[in-house]
Amino acid sequence: MVQRGWWQEKLERAWKERSIVWLSGVRRAGKTLLCQSLPDTDYFDCELPRTRRLLDDPEDFLGQHRGRRVILDEIHRLSNPSQLLKIAADHYRDTKVIATGSSTLGASRKFRDTLAGRKAEVWLTPMTGEDLSAFKKPDLRHRMLQGGLPPFFLAPSIPEPAFQEWMDAYWAKDIQTLFRLERRHSFERFAELLFAQSGGLFEATRFTRACEVSRQTIMNYLAVLENTYLVHVVRPFSSHPTAEIVAAPKIYAFDTGFACYYRGWTSLRQEDLGLLWEHLVLNELQAHLQTRRIGYWRDKRGHEIDFVLAQRGKVPLALECKWSADDVDLTNLKAFALRYPKADLRVVAQDVDRSYQRRTDAFTVTYCGIKTLLASLNGQAK
Repeated sequence: MVQRGWWQEKLERAWKERSIVWLSGVRRAGKTLLCQSLPDTDYFDCELPRTRRLLDDPEDFLGQHRGRRVILDEIHRLSNPSQLLKIAADHYRDTKVIATGSSTLGASRKFRDTLAGRKAEVWLTPMTGEDLSAFKKPDLRHRMLQGGLPPFFLAPSIPEPAFQEWMDAYWAKDIQTLFRLERRHSFERFAELLFAQSGGLFEATRFTRACEVSRQTIMNYLAVLENTYLVHVVRPFSSHPTAEIVAAPKIYAFDTGFACYYRGWTSLRQEDLGLLWEHLVLNELQAHLQTRRIGYWRDKRGHEIDFVLAQRGKVPLALECKWSADDVDLTNLKAFALRYPKADLRVVAQDVDRSYQRRTDAFTVTYCGIKTLLASLNGQAK
């Protein structure tokens, strides 16, 4: 079993904060094996009927495991999962519980309590740079093409049938259990179109005819896809609404492998690398910062910044993602700097190992690699 030490440490730290940890992430991201790799734990698979029977009486179950470290995998299979977690948090604080699921807690009516203040949360994203080291295969192009779900990444070649099998399981085990949507064809068609157009601006009415549903249904589908981590809705950052885009979000597929598969790519051309690098940078930001509060910027003249991090009390951080630092055109960063003269401007490039700066009369741009960027952000978080 591969030891994903970076994620194991995240879970152990979360357990120090709260006795209940909600571990979320898409199907086959590796939640089960990650939990099973933790020492001294009792593992229960809630997809099994006999496990669900064991958990029919939460107090009896928790009493039998008092003081233990317990894994409740796929807890959304229980009839009332939040009840058990609430009882554990309030009355069995010496029992450590990790509950796993494929959606945000409270995404569906099945979770009647979001356990606010009672839990710590860890979001297991597709594979990060730390995972590439753990799997001893630090090949970015391979990671881009086959994706960051470990079984897909480890396959000797693109596992094409596995993508549809994954979507079938997602519909049957996640969507039908949590949301009970109808019109499977329309929902899956919408997801496929979003994957194929990943990284683009979103306008709901563009999908209504192809999916044969109303605009409101498209918006409902988008909310479901976001709550189950299949897409990331990156919303516009703006403080000057008359001159900037304020409403239209950008939509990113959760994983580069699915974006490539639904675009029909079986190999990567040089011109494909920039877009996929943008996806990887987003994935790293989400994994390290454990947040989806990442925006983008676009003005009404068409200037655009890939990602903007805006924290209260801090200047905005504008990130341009480039596969090669030689490909950088500073026009967009200059436009952003004119609107936000105190902003921190950075180019995140795959081929930069040591950070450096370029100055003009009006602004300064820092060129850095992803590891340097993350180290600086983690330092700020502390």
